[in-house]
Amino acid sequence: MAKVDVYNLDGIVTGQLELSDDIFGIEPNEFAMKAVVRNQLANLRQGTHSTKTRSDVRGGGKRPYRQKGTGRARHGSTRSAQYVGGGIIFGPKPRDYSYSLPKKVRRLAMKSALSTKLLTKSIIVLDSLTFEEAKTSRMAKVLGALKINSPVLLVLAEKNITVEKSARNIPTVKTAFVNTINVFDILKFDRFVITKDAVMKVQEVYV
Repeated sequence: MAKVDVYNLDGIVTGQLELSDDIFGIEPNEFAMKAVVRNQLANLRQGTHSTKTRSDVRGGGKRPYRQKGTGRARHGSTRSAQYVGGGIIFGPKPRDYSYSLPKKVRRLAMKSALSTKLLTKSIIVLDSLTFEEAKTSRMAKVLGALKINSPVLLVLAEKNITVEKSARNIPTVKTAFVNTINVFDILKFDRFVITKDAVMKVQEVYV
């Protein structure tokens, strides 16, 4: 099992924690991670785009000129696609882009993403993370003590209002919980900061 240092809020190593090889020590599967990220982004799409076909645009009820005798191509409406103000051919219409992936693929992608963070030494484990009151400066001080100056995903074991409020005004920090973490966020943020309790819960869920 891989071992990682456990830090306190002052950035001092207070011990070590063993991480499960089944979750943090597998060989990352790039195909699974890519598939899940594409799935997440597709599911986020609203699909509200809409264009008007020739039957939807206004006007065009009368022929622009007679069928024969002009030497020109025959046209039945000025709202055909080749005319200015005409309809759109095969334009986008409202649709649902969401689709599902097999559970095994999603679990493999999650384990691969977590293992990637360990391989790149981007995981920081905190012994605990609690504040008496919500203060952005307190969170900034913790990040400074941990020498974090890049986008970070902060994972907690359970909901903590003071920590969330302390982090929400820092644009490079996103707070998540064990039951809300996803592959896209894990890969998007450079650093992965997680509490010791959250690690235990992750290992219980994905074992």
